[in-house]
Amino acid sequence: MYNHLFRAVSQTLRALALDKRHLGAEIGFTAVLHTWGQTLSYHPHIHCIIPGGGLRANGMAFVNSRKKFFLPVKALSALFRGKLLDFVKRDLLSGAIKLPGKQGACWDSDQREWFDQLHLKNWVVYCKKPFRNPDTVIEYLSRYTHKTAIYNNRLVQMNDTSVTFKWKDYRDGNRPKNMTLDAGEFVRRFLLHVLPSGFQRIRHYGILSNRNQRYKLLRCFRILKVQKPEKKKLTVQDMVWQKKGVDIMRCPDCGGHWVRIRSFFPMTC
Repeated sequence: MYNHLFRAVSQTLRALALDKRHLGAEIGFTAVLHTWGQTLSYHPHIHCIIPGGGLRANGMAFVNSRKKFFLPVKALSALFRGKLLDFVKRDLLSGAIKLPGKQGACWDSDQREWFDQLHLKNWVVYCKKPFRNPDTVIEYLSRYTHKTAIYNNRLVQMNDTSVTFKWKDYRDGNRPKNMTLDAGEFVRRFLLHVLPSGFQRIRHYGILSNRNQRYKLLRCFRILKVQKPEKKKLTVQDMVWQKKGVDIMRCPDCGGHWVRIRSFFPMTC
């Protein structure tokens, strides 16, 4: 299902962007799978970073997106819904996936009626310009790329039977609140977000894909007359200092600097 989600998202964006009524160009984008909400609820969705334009099919021009907006949200929603449901329907018909409580063949009259109702619902696809600049968007998305569903700083209290943690209620003006869950329920919610082994949750498409970066992306740089940005390799210490203004090698109590004396590594059999 996660692969279907990526396929539906990528095919929808690329198909609409290639349509001359919208952009008429090949775009590139980075997609990141995110599965959790503030209360550890199961909410699989994909964030995408998309440059505001694309490369013409002949590779001779870069097409900027319209000043009004990038792609129509209603068209994105309808096409995404159709593609994702088509992928799921094929797997149901072939028996590759089965719905809970169903034995044997999964495609009967009840399934058809249920499936038709899904086509009638309005699916939500959210698309907007960056708040400030592209760097802000990348910084926002980077919070989820190598993050787990909850960090220790959100844990308030725990015992043998329950866990209490902090969360933000977005529907109530982002007010911070506490939630207490039974220990078993907390573990269940946390494990919902453990991905299959080896699953690629960050993927690049179009002119940003690995195979196109050496030609098509460089072609865009030449057309736009900009230099290819150099990759900066920063240490963790440098990154924290740039973003937070904190020197992680300085003791917060005495102000002295930490000194690495020796490193200990796990023993291997």
